Amino acid sequence: MDDIHGHSDRVASEFLRHENCEACGSSDAKSLYSDGHAFCFSCHTYFHSDGESKQVTGKVTLQGEARPLKGRGLSEQTCQKYKIYRDGDYLRHYYYSKDGVLLGCKVKSKDKTFWYEGDTDGSFFGQHLWPSTGKRIVITEGELDAASCAEVQPKWPMVSLPSGAASAKKAIQNNLELLQGYETVVLFFDNDEPGRKAAKECADLLPPGKCCIASLASYKDASDALQNNDREQLIRAIWDAKPYRPDGIVEGRSLLSEIIKQQPPSDFSYGIKGLDNLLHGARYGELVTITAGSGTGKSSFCRNFAASLLQDGNRVGYLALEESNRRTALGLMSCAAGESLHIGEHDSEKLMSLYDETLADWNLYLFDGFGSYDPDIIYNRIEYLAVGLDTKIIFLDHLSILLSGLDGDERKTIDKTMTRLRSLVERTGISLFLVSHLRRTQSDQNHEEGARVTLGQLRGSASIAQLSDAVIALERDQQNGSEHSDTTIRVLKNRYSGETGVACSVRYDLSTNRFIENETKPDFDPTTDF
Repeated sequence: MDDIHGHSDRVASEFLRHENCEACGSSDAKSLYSDGHAFCFSCHTYFHSDGESKQVTGKVTLQGEARPLKGRGLSEQTCQKYKIYRDGDYLRHYYYSKDGVLLGCKVKSKDKTFWYEGDTDGSFFGQHLWPSTGKRIVITEGELDAASCAEVQPKWPMVSLPSGAASAKKAIQNNLELLQGYETVVLFFDNDEPGRKAAKECADLLPPGKCCIASLASYKDASDALQNNDREQLIRAIWDAKPYRPDGIVEGRSLLSEIIKQQPPSDFSYGIKGLDNLLHGARYGELVTITAGSGTGKSSFCRNFAASLLQDGNRVGYLALEESNRRTALGLMSCAAGESLHIGEHDSEKLMSLYDETLADWNLYLFDGFGSYDPDIIYNRIEYLAVGLDTKIIFLDHLSILLSGLDGDERKTIDKTMTRLRSLVERTGISLFLVSHLRRTQSDQNHEEGARVTLGQLRGSASIAQLSDAVIALERDQQNGSEHSDTTIRVLKNRYSGETGVACSVRYDLSTNRFIENETKPDFDPTTDF
């Protein structure tokens, strides 16, 4: 850790590893340092090197005052701006929420130990000082590094990680929504192995071309450069930061470990035997389009699928753009409970009991933005679900309404949106299930009357079919008497194995809100059958 006075006659206490915390039970929130002390960022317990511990909580108030840190090259004005206060033998770094509310304080003593007082919402240090959008934001590893950058470039957003390189990836995930608002994100971590490793891990979370990595050839970090009054190199490091480009060329002979690695044919099941047989299950990293005529059951199919995944413990994101979150939640609960909770009135105690068994226990994330169909917003929210909340399975219902009302060429807009979604799936490894509508048929029979669906009938652009790993179509004649509930599930595209055609027939039970797979009838054999 940095010395209050900027002296270098003591050996800094370095982070060693994360451990489980005996005070609160967290598996990785306790950080152990080389001088023997430790601190848990979950329960705010400080562990002395002699084994004694104390919990540091309570409301935080400003203590001390902003004074120039001459050894660090920091002016009183910069310390006042970032609320870095001298308080006797302590140096206090005050943390605010993203809305500017004082939450906590990281305290550092002369003997290089530190602890945290108060609360935290995971925001970057100094985040509240800057707008949520802009051209460029710089993220440093330590608080004094951020202040050092601000000393030489006071008009540009400079923030720091809340708990160093060891938790850098988690900090980026927690604040991904902020970073989405900036054109360029500069990672300016320490010039050592942990700093370089953390920078690469964090850069992989951000879209290609958005992230730049800054480095100092002659100094460990930004504070070190300013202590030596090398303002020119510090400014140059910020503005000469190199765009991060992940390695993209791989030599074939280096792939032996990948080739022999055992990998199951699927990561999870559709829950419908015929569909699983034809598609060989579902995999992460796939974009699957689900299509059908209006009122044929696309949303019901997705809700049943999602509810099954949630009951199996999966993390699921569900963006239903055509209905309220209440309708979506009740629909998913209906599938799990086997009764129509979204129709009519139901006893409050019963709903609360079912809520405890479903939503309260599920890892489910919905989109609270009814009527917000801006593709950029939806794309950013999906990215946040994938990267910030580590959600591996996401449903988007549906593509047509996402693009409705936009000016310009519909086909080009769909092409652009599908390309971005495809790239996001590849980069994050999520499974994205996308609902798409159909254009009207050229024949007298419409899809609502059971007309067969083809890839060429996907509404808007051929890119939907081209960029999807699989396309699943539902076919049902809604007006065909007693058989109107029978739905044919047809696979129109299957990049995994190439197998296409009718997967199975299912019947939707209105009383249970579930799909029931019909028994497969044996094929006619002309050699034995009449």
